[in-house]
Amino acid sequence: MSVKSTATTASSATTASSVAEATRAAVREFIAARVAGDTDRLVAIFADEVDWTLAENPAVPWIRPRSTAAECAAQFAELTEHTVPEDARASVDTFLVDGTDAVLMGHLSGTVRTTGKSFEGPFALRLTVEDGRITRHHLYENSLSIAEACAPPRCSATADTRC
Repeated sequence: MSVKSTATTASSATTASSVAEATRAAVREFIAARVAGDTDRLVAIFADEVDWTLAENPAVPWIRPRSTAAECAAQFAELTEHTVPEDARASVDTFLVDGTDAVLMGHLSGTVRTTGKSFEGPFALRLTVEDGRITRHHLYENSLSIAEACAPPRCSATADTRC
């Protein structure tokens, strides 16, 4: 009986390990597609329906509700349209995988094209991968810094009238 129990435990561990490796591979593919700006590849990586969470922020044009693979993939193009690509930075300090779930933590920064203002801060991204495709994308970031960077300069009575 203990042999069967040990074999079952080993089989379960192997299955869990292969699920985690598949999740890790899909997340790496997602990161590579984001870095390359490959929207077609991103559409293929996202599931047809995605549980997308990113705090709504009306001041930020690329932050809005999304739910389809095409909408999720389009976020990258919209971000690039509204920010200065050569100023964009993202570093991943932590990459955790537990079964179908992955969490990336790091730091991001950029510059908003229309205002010339920069933003920066930590981020955490929770992804869930099922059947090789991302079904959950929850991003937590410094939304205040991003909103402030998107806001036009405020003018005062004593300020230069060109602002």
